[in-house]
Amino acid sequence: MRYFTTLMLILSFLFIHAQTFTITGRILGKDDHAPLQGVHVLLMDTPDTTRALGEVSGLEGTFTFRHVAPGRYKLKATYVGLKEYEQSIIVTNADIRLADIMMEPVITPLEGITVQSQQIRTEMRGDTVEYNAGAYKTNPDANAEDLVTKMPGITVEQGTVKAQGEDVKKVLVDGREFFGDDPSLALRNVPAEIIDRIQVFDKLSDQAQFTGFNDGNTDKTMNIVTRQGMNKGRFGRFFAGYGTDGRYQVGGNLNLFGQQRRLTIIGLSNNVNQQNFSSQDFLGVAGMSGRRGGLGGFGGRGGRRGGGSFGGGPMGFDMSNFFIGQQSGINTTNAIGFNYSDTWGQKIKITASYFFNQVRNKTNSILDRQYFINDTTSQYYHETNDAAGNNYNHRFNMRMQYNIDSSNSFIFTPRLSFQKNHSTSDLTGTNSLLNEVMINSSTSDYNATYSGYDLSGNLLYRHKFNKTGRTVSVNIGSACNNKTGNSDLLSQSRYNVGYDSLQTNDQNAHTVADGYMVSGDLAYTEPLGVNSQLQFSYDPSYSKDYSDKETFLFDSISGQYSIPDTSLSNKYSTYNTIHRGGISYRLRGVKYNFIAGVNYQHTLLTGDQTFPSSSRLSKNFDNLLPMAVMMYKFSSSNNLRIFYRTFTNTPGVGQLQDVIDNTNPLILSTGNPDLKQQYSHLIVARYGRTDPDRIKPFFIFLSGMLTQNYIGNSILFEQADTVLQNGMILNAGSQLTRPVNLRGYWNVRSFFMYGVPVKSIKSNLNLHGGISYSHTPGLINGNVNDANTSDFNGGVVVSSNISENIDFTVAYSVDYNLVKNSIQPASDNNYLYQVATGKINLLPWKGLILGSDISYTLYTGFTSPLVKDYLLWNASIGYKFLKNNAAEVRLYAFDILNSNNSINRTVTDSYIENTQTEVLNRYLMIIFTYNLRNFQGAPQFQPGERWRDGMDHDHF
Repeated sequence: MRYFTTLMLILSFLFIHAQTFTITGRILGKDDHAPLQGVHVLLMDTPDTTRALGEVSGLEGTFTFRHVAPGRYKLKATYVGLKEYEQSIIVTNADIRLADIMMEPVITPLEGITVQSQQIRTEMRGDTVEYNAGAYKTNPDANAEDLVTKMPGITVEQGTVKAQGEDVKKVLVDGREFFGDDPSLALRNVPAEIIDRIQVFDKLSDQAQFTGFNDGNTDKTMNIVTRQGMNKGRFGRFFAGYGTDGRYQVGGNLNLFGQQRRLTIIGLSNNVNQQNFSSQDFLGVAGMSGRRGGLGGFGGRGGRRGGGSFGGGPMGFDMSNFFIGQQSGINTTNAIGFNYSDTWGQKIKITASYFFNQVRNKTNSILDRQYFINDTTSQYYHETNDAAGNNYNHRFNMRMQYNIDSSNSFIFTPRLSFQKNHSTSDLTGTNSLLNEVMINSSTSDYNATYSGYDLSGNLLYRHKFNKTGRTVSVNIGSACNNKTGNSDLLSQSRYNVGYDSLQTNDQNAHTVADGYMVSGDLAYTEPLGVNSQLQFSYDPSYSKDYSDKETFLFDSISGQYSIPDTSLSNKYSTYNTIHRGGISYRLRGVKYNFIAGVNYQHTLLTGDQTFPSSSRLSKNFDNLLPMAVMMYKFSSSNNLRIFYRTFTNTPGVGQLQDVIDNTNPLILSTGNPDLKQQYSHLIVARYGRTDPDRIKPFFIFLSGMLTQNYIGNSILFEQADTVLQNGMILNAGSQLTRPVNLRGYWNVRSFFMYGVPVKSIKSNLNLHGGISYSHTPGLINGNVNDANTSDFNGGVVVSSNISENIDFTVAYSVDYNLVKNSIQPASDNNYLYQVATGKINLLPWKGLILGSDISYTLYTGFTSPLVKDYLLWNASIGYKFLKNNAAEVRLYAFDILNSNNSINRTVTDSYIENTQTEVLNRYLMIIFTYNLRNFQGAPQFQPGERWRDGMDHDHF
């Protein structure tokens, strides 16, 4: 009996120690109880401190240690600028939920202190790149966009924020959504002075974050971490200005930040081409107005949109914003919005935003396009277009998380957008041959009004079982949209092939497009061991899209649009049913994280045409969709990430609907009901290295994509009048574009970035570059043309880090394009695009402000007579006054040389296009600005001055 008892005690001891448990906790700032992200947390075995586990706190300040054996441990939390935290923990036979950890700032007397060590600028924290904002000095009153563009690997191009070569899709503030999916709006309304760190990472969906299985569908996200002591209070900026030629601007932002509740209110009104929101507010309804002339080719595959006007004026108060908000044409903008975030009780977290904008646009443009018809023949299209538009947009976003308990939660994310657009166009176009013999010409007046809405939402339920790693989650999504409108077209076309004829067309069209979608996503995870896990998933979806276009010709007898034109009318519906299910495997180690899986997908695509004739199509697609993700950490500051995924793209109702768009009678387009879905392979590799000691970050990005059944364009040029299937005549010299499935589309792309401080001039030097190649097939008169486009680009940026009183940036970028076509090698084209810029802002004496920036743009290789180069110069002088320099008055001069311009180059599988657009030119403006700064618990300082905490500064 004694031996049996001893044996049972030994077995019980071994069983207890064979079990592992979980330790979870949350880290908050002691001053404001705000979650702290990026805190390094170390769990060390007390008997043997060499045995340790490391984690980094997430967006909500939370951290988790899994598979912890029973024993005694010491937990240590460290963070720059905060006191180190330590706690002893004993693990026995249950999971442990720690009480909230409160970290407080280090308070160091500043007088007489000189910190000799160099400042850490960039760090790698797992898969997150973190920038220390204190290492990048900006001029007073700068915003977050001014700050991040000084950081290596972050750029703003044509209003799009990019990080490590990829578009930033979201901006968070302390882990909370800020104005939904609009990075431009977020960055331009956060003062640089309150920012402690900028974190860039690939954000998984809420469901993927919960399960830990990355499916490759991520959003490049930027998280702004605010400074301790400056994340609570009232702060903002208000401005008003008036200038020559009736130019004006007025606006501002107000931030009310509490311990949990945060409210931001913004407003803007101007006629100097400034906006603080992204282009998403111009899309959707505006796109229904059709392809107005050649402008439908903008942004074509393989194209490069270069050049352009650098904005239209200052963002109310900041010289560094001269180059913000580039828009072609002359624009008047009115916008207002708010962002709200709060915690209701202990269980509900909510963020919500609303934004309204109205933009009135006038655009006069000149376009030249060369088509490759065959090995020896090109056709040339020239167009002038006087266009105007008035666009209204309402946008609402919300995210609500309800934590029922530690094992169950709901997340609800609704979105609503409403838009109304009125547009007009006065277009003249001509087609000619190389010897300038005119084939045809057309003039058209187009007038359209459209309105519509998009409503979508997701409801996610997440549940954790008692067994660590076993979870289940269910996501239900739905969406609906509606777009309606009317358009009028009056055109006169002259055709000169074989005979001279004049055709007049006077028509009215009514369009209705709507649709809805419902989807589900069920995921179950099961642990296989200490470091491995399986996931089973099932994702069904069903969608319907309907499009109805009715066109009527003008009846001179009745004086009304009452004659139906069946060749330009169509009613079409598509139904898309998808069932996708699969299995994934995840393996984790100290230095690696590996995921591999495969899904089977069955797609049923059905199309119904009910007018002008009845027809029905039904197609089935069966696909295997493999995927794999791997991350390997060579060290804490050196890692490699590779992911591979496959996906399909089912054609939409607009591509399937066989109805002619004759907005420009010389360039017709239609859909194709015989289209198949695309199937694509995508592989992406990212390597990042940051060396905190040498302060030289390096990043490289590589990607490649191969697409089967690529949906490209088939362009038909007719030398004689041809009757189309629907009875409409394609006149000689005109063209018809139709989507078709083609073989052979692929592309590769690379990007690299290297940063280094230059001590001799107290500045940062950032180098970047990349190479891309695309092989794009197209059909021209039934012959395949392979457009091979190579792009070599690079640049250098030197940004000052001397002080807030001296802020300069010098940059140079170059882009070299080589275009080769299989049909007409003689039309191969090489062109070079170069931009050199310089910007300086000085505060030389007692509130005096001096600023100037200059940009020189040069185009080489253009065959069109458009402007080849131009020099844009802006300058300002101002004075700060009142207590703490809260007020400022500034005289601002835009485009002193009156030479501002906008030039675009686009390359596709069938043509090369150059466009020049009217832009805003020289004016003077006086601007008054007032800064509100009232932080609770923060030291007092002048606007724009960095909050100095005694840590990580070179000299002060």
